[in-house]
Amino acid sequence: MKFSGFRVVKEALTGHKGWGALWRNPEPKPDYDIVIIGGGGHGLATAFYLAKTFGKARVAVLEKGWLGSGNIGRNTTIIRSNYLLPGNEPFYEFSMKLWENLEQETNFNSMVSQRGIINLFHTDGQRDAFRRRGNAMMLAGADARLLGQSELRKMAPFLNFDNARFPIKGGLMQSRAGTARHDGVVWGYARGADMRGVDIIQNCEVTGFRIENGAVKGVETSRGYIGAGKVGVAVAGNSSRVMAKAGMRLPMESHVLQAFVSEGLKPTIPGVITFGAGHFYVSQSDKGGLVFGGDIDGYNSYAQRGNLPVVEDVLEGGMALMPMIGRGRLLRSWGGVMDMSMDGSPIIDRTDIEGLYFNGGWCYGGFKAAPASGYAFAHLLATDRPHETASAYRFDRFARGHIIDEKGVGAQPNLH
Repeated sequence: MKFSGFRVVKEALTGHKGWGALWRNPEPKPDYDIVIIGGGGHGLATAFYLAKTFGKARVAVLEKGWLGSGNIGRNTTIIRSNYLLPGNEPFYEFSMKLWENLEQETNFNSMVSQRGIINLFHTDGQRDAFRRRGNAMMLAGADARLLGQSELRKMAPFLNFDNARFPIKGGLMQSRAGTARHDGVVWGYARGADMRGVDIIQNCEVTGFRIENGAVKGVETSRGYIGAGKVGVAVAGNSSRVMAKAGMRLPMESHVLQAFVSEGLKPTIPGVITFGAGHFYVSQSDKGGLVFGGDIDGYNSYAQRGNLPVVEDVLEGGMALMPMIGRGRLLRSWGGVMDMSMDGSPIIDRTDIEGLYFNGGWCYGGFKAAPASGYAFAHLLATDRPHETASAYRFDRFARGHIIDEKGVGAQPNLH
């Protein structure tokens, strides 16, 4: 079933009787060439590219719940590639290029909206740091533009430019950045993978690994044993718990990141805006709700909920940036479980166990990285070589001293 404008008109005229399910609901086979644990954005993108780009047909994705129940449905939907360090910027720019062609590639409306992102600066020193980041972005093939205060006032007149503590002096803009519909992303990848023969098995929790002579042979699940030539783990905030079943301890912690949405308001926010004097980022959905977030909770947790101190901190940042939102009402909030690595950057690598591969530690970058993460993980699984844009995301970088400390706070996962 191929989606098109003609198909929509045809179904409208015939009572919408021709629409089918987006993907099958198969029973698990006894074994597969490759098993992907985790049916979120990264796992499904991996399966999609394994089938589409690398021609791997005997692939299964195992999801303990339903598709979209994890972090892929619990984020603020921002896509961007405005990174500084050489280990990160080429990778996220590769992801940005995949985002730009995602709807054509998957034949599904993921509502990719390139409305731009503006990172505000409030001091001369912060301006210079953003200029350096913009130069690094352009060297990697991305777009960047430094905005002065007068230009920014025309674009976002509602900001509190004259705040005595945090005067807004300008911003760094990436025009190609924006947002995407998280549900549309996971559904599009699931449908695309299923059409190419991938088995997507929901309500199938992995309870253990079968490892013999240092090599993985398959996985134990709530629906029985499934053999596998290779196993890829992409389970976001549950990475430590799943990899512990294989006897591995990971260099990361799990924290909760809350997100919020307001009642529907008139169109105001032109794209994505981030506060440079605190951790607050905001965009506006097509339904008018302000979608925003801030810092992670300061303690380790696997609960998909947050706490009141973070709610207060995020809203304080929003009020400092644009006091007008104080009259709006908060509609709902939710929490996603984040793998916070020791340097704030992810891992896509083989493990010491033959046939077992890992993808995790995405910190704040998980949603925006989904296309490139899936492609790079598929490349690794198919060829046993890291993709050129993900060659820095190795387990041994901590031992070698080649950390990718994008935010510059060292080995403090709760601060990345």
